Amino acid sequence: MTPRTEQHRPQMSVEEFEELKRHAPETVRLEFVHGRVLVKPMPDGNHSEIYMWLLEQCMQARPDLRLYPERGLKTEAYRRGRARADAVLVPRGSLKGHGEWSQADGVLMAVEITSYDPDTDQRDRVEKPDGYAAAGIPVYLLVDRGDCSVVVFNQPEDGRYRHQEKLPFGAPVKLPGPVDITLDTTPLEDLAD
Repeated sequence: MTPRTEQHRPQMSVEEFEELKRHAPETVRLEFVHGRVLVKPMPDGNHSEIYMWLLEQCMQARPDLRLYPERGLKTEAYRRGRARADAVLVPRGSLKGHGEWSQADGVLMAVEITSYDPDTDQRDRVEKPDGYAAAGIPVYLLVDRGDCSVVVFNQPEDGRYRHQEKLPFGAPVKLPGPVDITLDTTPLEDLAD
């Protein structure tokens, strides 16, 4: 996979990152994306409300699935990245026995909700889609509070999503298979701040 981001030598190995993560305080959320250690900001109240909005819609539409928050995933080519998705949608029971970092196999959708920090553009809009596509996750849902839109990425191939659709908050959003849920995004209009 050749990411859209600038090629560079990794800061450390995945094994070194996992050791660093084991010793990091609980208040620090670390990721290892494209060979770089990233600090992911703690969610604010609107971020948490957006997660709950999505959880409720998924549970109503697909009771056979579970939306887990803050899930660690092995991403990128050869699973050499470690991303902490804001949420992952998986079949019920599929995380049983997993450690902190799960293989992406069986993940139907990864979700990111943008934060208001300087790295969100590169992390959520560029690096995460490439990493999730390389891991073969069928759908990536980006709730972009910066421009009040929802972006649906799907059809992963060769480390990229071949299709994406961007819709404004308030529009119905159809999540393609294997998710097959239509989201009412009207409540997001009050949560963009």
